[in-house]
Amino acid sequence: MAFETLLAFLVIAALAGYFQTVTGFGLGLIVMGVTSGLGIAPVASVAAVVSLMTLMNCLIALPGRLQHIDWPSARAAAMGIIPMILLGVLLLDYLSGRATTLLSLVLGLVILYGGASLVFQPSRQQQLSSRSSFALFGGLSGLLGGLFGIAGPPLIYHCYRQPIEPVRIRNLLILLFAVTSGMRTLFVTSQGQMNAEILWLTAWSMPVIAIATYAGRRFPLPFSSLVMRRIAFVVLVMIGISLIASALA
Repeated sequence: MAFETLLAFLVIAALAGYFQTVTGFGLGLIVMGVTSGLGIAPVASVAAVVSLMTLMNCLIALPGRLQHIDWPSARAAAMGIIPMILLGVLLLDYLSGRATTLLSLVLGLVILYGGASLVFQPSRQQQLSSRSSFALFGGLSGLLGGLFGIAGPPLIYHCYRQPIEPVRIRNLLILLFAVTSGMRTLFVTSQGQMNAEILWLTAWSMPVIAIATYAGRRFPLPFSSLVMRRIAFVVLVMIGISLIASALA
Protein backbone atom coordinates (compact mmCIF):
# COMPACT_ATOMS: atom_id res chain seq x y z
CA MET A 1 0.00 0.00 0.00
CA ALA A 2 1.31 3.44 -0.97
CA PHE A 3 2.24 5.86 1.80
CA GLU A 4 -0.41 8.36 0.67
CA THR A 5 -3.11 5.69 0.81
CA LEU A 6 -2.02 4.55 4.28
CA LEU A 7 -1.96 8.15 5.51
CA ALA A 8 -5.47 8.78 4.16
CA PHE A 9 -6.74 5.62 5.87
CA LEU A 10 -5.17 6.64 9.19
CA VAL A 11 -6.66 10.14 8.99
CA ILE A 12 -10.11 8.60 8.44
CA ALA A 13 -9.54 6.17 11.32
CA ALA A 14 -8.48 9.02 13.60
CA LEU A 15 -11.53 11.12 12.76
CA ALA A 16 -13.79 8.08 13.20
CA GLY A 17 -12.17 7.22 16.54
CA TYR A 18 -12.64 10.77 17.81
CA PHE A 19 -16.20 10.83 16.53
CA GLN A 20 -17.01 7.52 18.22
CA THR A 21 -15.61 8.81 21.51
CA VAL A 22 -17.64 12.02 21.58
CA THR A 23 -20.86 10.51 20.19
CA GLY A 24 -20.64 6.85 21.31
CA PHE A 25 -21.34 5.65 17.79
CA GLY A 26 -20.03 5.47 14.26
CA LEU A 27 -16.44 4.22 14.09
CA GLY A 28 -17.12 1.26 11.82
CA LEU A 29 -19.76 3.06 9.76
CA ILE A 30 -17.51 6.05 9.10
CA VAL A 31 -14.39 4.01 8.30
CA MET A 32 -16.32 1.70 5.97
CA GLY A 33 -18.31 4.47 4.32
CA VAL A 34 -15.52 6.98 3.68
CA THR A 35 -12.88 4.46 2.60
CA SER A 36 -15.37 2.78 0.24
CA GLY A 37 -16.56 6.10 -1.16
CA LEU A 38 -13.00 7.27 -1.84
CA GLY A 39 -11.80 3.86 -3.03
CA ILE A 40 -8.91 3.86 -0.55
CA ALA A 41 -8.96 0.13 0.14
CA PRO A 42 -11.09 -2.91 -0.84
CA VAL A 43 -14.29 -3.37 1.15
CA ALA A 44 -13.22 -6.86 2.27
CA SER A 45 -9.92 -5.57 3.68
CA VAL A 46 -11.51 -2.63 5.51
CA ALA A 47 -14.26 -4.88 6.94
CA ALA A 48 -11.59 -7.20 8.35
CA VAL A 49 -9.74 -4.23 9.90
CA VAL A 50 -12.97 -2.86 11.40
CA SER A 51 -13.70 -6.29 12.90
CA LEU A 52 -10.27 -6.42 14.54
CA MET A 53 -10.71 -2.87 15.87
CA THR A 54 -14.10 -3.78 17.32
CA LEU A 55 -12.79 -7.01 18.81
CA MET A 56 -9.91 -5.22 20.54
CA ASN A 57 -12.26 -2.56 21.90
CA CYS A 58 -14.67 -5.18 23.24
CA LEU A 59 -11.96 -7.30 24.84
CA ILE A 60 -10.71 -4.23 26.69
CA ALA A 61 -14.21 -3.23 27.77
CA LEU A 62 -15.56 -6.66 28.82
CA PRO A 63 -13.52 -7.65 31.92
CA GLY A 64 -15.52 -7.08 35.09
CA ARG A 65 -18.82 -6.68 33.27
CA LEU A 66 -19.84 -10.24 32.52
CA GLN A 67 -22.04 -10.43 35.63
CA HIS A 68 -24.19 -7.60 34.24
CA ILE A 69 -25.39 -9.52 31.17
CA ASP A 70 -28.72 -11.21 30.46
CA TRP A 71 -27.19 -14.54 29.44
CA PRO A 72 -30.32 -16.26 28.00
CA SER A 73 -30.81 -13.32 25.62
CA ALA A 74 -27.08 -13.29 24.78
CA ARG A 75 -27.09 -17.01 23.96
CA ALA A 76 -30.18 -16.66 21.77
CA ALA A 77 -28.67 -13.74 19.85
CA ALA A 78 -25.38 -15.61 19.42
CA MET A 79 -27.25 -18.57 17.90
CA GLY A 80 -28.47 -16.22 15.18
CA ILE A 81 -25.18 -14.35 14.81
CA ILE A 82 -22.76 -17.22 14.20
CA PRO A 83 -24.23 -18.88 11.07
CA MET A 84 -25.16 -15.55 9.48
CA ILE A 85 -21.62 -14.20 9.89
CA LEU A 86 -20.37 -17.06 7.73
CA LEU A 87 -23.05 -16.31 5.14
CA GLY A 88 -22.18 -12.60 5.22
CA VAL A 89 -18.47 -13.21 4.58
CA LEU A 90 -19.24 -15.60 1.72
CA LEU A 91 -21.72 -13.11 0.27
CA LEU A 92 -19.09 -10.36 0.48
CA ASP A 93 -16.64 -12.54 -1.44
CA TYR A 94 -19.26 -13.14 -4.12
CA LEU A 95 -20.38 -9.52 -4.47
CA SER A 96 -16.83 -8.13 -4.37
CA GLY A 97 -16.02 -9.99 -7.55
CA ARG A 98 -19.33 -9.69 -9.38
CA ALA A 99 -21.50 -6.84 -8.08
CA THR A 100 -19.46 -4.04 -6.55
CA THR A 101 -22.16 -1.49 -7.38
CA LEU A 102 -24.75 -3.48 -5.44
CA LEU A 103 -22.27 -3.81 -2.57
CA SER A 104 -21.82 -0.02 -2.40
CA LEU A 105 -25.57 0.49 -2.56
CA VAL A 106 -26.21 -1.92 0.33
CA LEU A 107 -23.43 -0.32 2.39
CA GLY A 108 -24.95 3.11 1.77
CA LEU A 109 -28.36 1.90 2.94
CA VAL A 110 -26.84 0.33 6.07
CA ILE A 111 -25.08 3.60 6.93
CA LEU A 112 -28.30 5.55 6.38
CA TYR A 113 -30.10 3.15 8.72
CA GLY A 114 -27.35 3.52 11.30
CA GLY A 115 -27.64 7.30 11.15
CA ALA A 116 -31.43 7.24 11.42
CA SER A 117 -31.24 5.02 14.51
CA LEU A 118 -29.47 7.86 16.34
CA VAL A 119 -32.41 10.21 15.93
CA PHE A 120 -35.41 7.90 15.95
CA GLN A 121 -35.12 6.17 19.31
CA PRO A 122 -37.14 2.92 19.71
CA SER A 123 -39.95 2.85 22.26
CA ARG A 124 -39.38 0.69 25.34
CA GLN A 125 -41.41 -2.54 25.61
CA GLN A 126 -43.15 -3.68 28.77
CA GLN A 127 -41.97 -7.29 28.49
CA LEU A 128 -38.72 -8.89 27.41
CA SER A 129 -38.80 -10.13 23.82
CA SER A 130 -38.73 -13.84 23.05
CA ARG A 131 -35.52 -15.75 22.52
CA SER A 132 -36.47 -16.26 18.86
CA SER A 133 -36.61 -12.49 18.34
CA PHE A 134 -33.12 -12.12 19.79
CA ALA A 135 -31.96 -14.87 17.42
CA LEU A 136 -33.62 -13.06 14.48
CA PHE A 137 -32.01 -9.69 15.19
CA GLY A 138 -28.77 -11.44 16.02
CA GLY A 139 -28.92 -13.05 12.59
CA LEU A 140 -29.47 -9.68 10.89
CA SER A 141 -26.53 -8.22 12.78
CA GLY A 142 -24.42 -11.26 11.96
CA LEU A 143 -25.17 -10.83 8.26
CA LEU A 144 -24.12 -7.15 8.34
CA GLY A 145 -21.11 -8.04 10.46
CA GLY A 146 -20.06 -10.66 7.92
CA LEU A 147 -20.58 -8.29 5.00
CA PHE A 148 -19.07 -5.09 6.36
CA GLY A 149 -17.77 -5.73 9.87
CA ILE A 150 -20.65 -3.51 11.10
CA ALA A 151 -22.97 -5.56 13.29
CA GLY A 152 -24.44 -2.76 15.36
CA PRO A 153 -27.68 -1.30 13.97
CA PRO A 154 -30.16 -4.24 14.22
CA LEU A 155 -28.99 -5.39 17.67
CA ILE A 156 -28.79 -1.85 19.03
CA TYR A 157 -32.38 -1.19 17.93
CA HIS A 158 -33.68 -4.47 19.38
CA CYS A 159 -31.79 -4.32 22.68
CA TYR A 160 -32.79 -0.75 23.48
CA ARG A 161 -36.44 -1.72 23.13
CA GLN A 162 -36.09 -4.16 26.02
CA PRO A 163 -37.14 -3.43 29.64
CA ILE A 164 -33.53 -3.87 30.79
CA GLU A 165 -31.31 -1.43 32.66
CA PRO A 166 -29.13 0.62 30.27
CA VAL A 167 -25.91 -0.70 31.84
CA ARG A 168 -26.99 -4.29 31.18
CA ILE A 169 -27.93 -3.41 27.61
CA ARG A 170 -24.52 -1.84 26.98
CA ASN A 171 -22.72 -4.86 28.38
CA LEU A 172 -24.90 -7.23 26.38
CA LEU A 173 -24.06 -5.32 23.19
CA ILE A 174 -20.34 -5.31 23.97
CA LEU A 175 -20.42 -9.09 24.42
CA LEU A 176 -22.39 -9.67 21.21
CA PHE A 177 -20.12 -7.38 19.21
CA ALA A 178 -17.14 -9.33 20.57
CA VAL A 179 -18.79 -12.59 19.43
CA THR A 180 -19.51 -11.11 15.99
CA SER A 181 -16.02 -9.68 15.47
CA GLY A 182 -14.29 -12.73 16.90
CA MET A 183 -16.22 -15.20 14.75
CA ARG A 184 -15.73 -13.09 11.64
CA THR A 185 -11.99 -12.84 12.26
CA LEU A 186 -11.69 -16.59 12.85
CA PHE A 187 -13.64 -17.42 9.70
CA VAL A 188 -11.72 -14.96 7.52
CA THR A 189 -8.46 -16.37 8.89
CA SER A 190 -9.59 -19.95 8.22
CA GLN A 191 -10.35 -18.95 4.63
CA GLY A 192 -6.82 -17.64 4.19
CA GLN A 193 -8.02 -14.06 3.72
CA MET A 194 -6.21 -12.46 6.68
CA ASN A 195 -3.43 -11.07 4.52
CA ALA A 196 -0.49 -8.78 5.30
CA GLU A 197 -2.35 -5.64 4.18
CA ILE A 198 -5.11 -6.20 6.75
CA LEU A 199 -2.63 -6.85 9.56
CA TRP A 200 -0.56 -3.83 8.48
CA LEU A 201 -3.58 -1.51 8.45
CA THR A 202 -4.73 -2.83 11.83
CA ALA A 203 -1.29 -2.40 13.41
CA TRP A 204 -1.08 1.21 12.26
CA SER A 205 -4.70 1.98 13.11
CA MET A 206 -4.67 0.84 16.74
CA PRO A 207 -2.34 3.55 18.14
CA VAL A 208 -4.01 6.18 15.95
CA ILE A 209 -7.45 5.30 17.31
CA ALA A 210 -6.07 5.18 20.87
CA ILE A 211 -4.75 8.74 20.47
CA ALA A 212 -8.00 9.89 18.86
CA THR A 213 -9.97 8.31 21.72
CA TYR A 214 -7.84 10.14 24.28
CA ALA A 215 -8.34 13.40 22.36
CA GLY A 216 -12.09 12.82 22.31
CA ARG A 217 -12.16 12.32 26.09
CA ARG A 218 -9.81 15.21 26.80
CA PHE A 219 -11.18 17.67 24.26
CA PRO A 220 -14.84 16.80 23.58
CA LEU A 221 -16.97 19.03 21.43
CA PRO A 222 -18.93 21.54 23.58
CA PHE A 223 -22.39 20.23 22.67
CA SER A 224 -25.16 18.34 24.46
CA SER A 225 -25.71 14.62 23.81
CA LEU A 226 -28.80 15.46 21.72
CA VAL A 227 -26.82 17.84 19.52
CA MET A 228 -24.03 15.24 19.18
CA ARG A 229 -26.55 12.62 18.04
CA ARG A 230 -27.86 15.07 15.45
CA ILE A 231 -24.35 15.80 14.22
CA ALA A 232 -23.69 12.06 13.95
CA PHE A 233 -26.97 11.66 12.07
CA VAL A 234 -26.03 14.35 9.52
CA VAL A 235 -22.53 12.94 8.99
CA LEU A 236 -23.73 9.38 8.49
CA VAL A 237 -26.61 10.43 6.22
CA MET A 238 -24.19 12.39 4.03
CA ILE A 239 -21.87 9.37 3.78
CA GLY A 240 -24.78 7.02 3.04
CA ILE A 241 -26.32 9.27 0.37
CA SER A 242 -22.91 9.73 -1.25
CA LEU A 243 -22.41 5.96 -1.52
CA ILE A 244 -25.94 5.40 -2.86
CA ALA A 245 -25.58 8.22 -5.41
CA SER A 246 -22.26 6.82 -6.62
CA ALA A 247 -23.75 3.35 -6.93
CA LEU A 248 -26.73 4.59 -8.92
CA ALA A 249 -24.76 6.98 -11.14
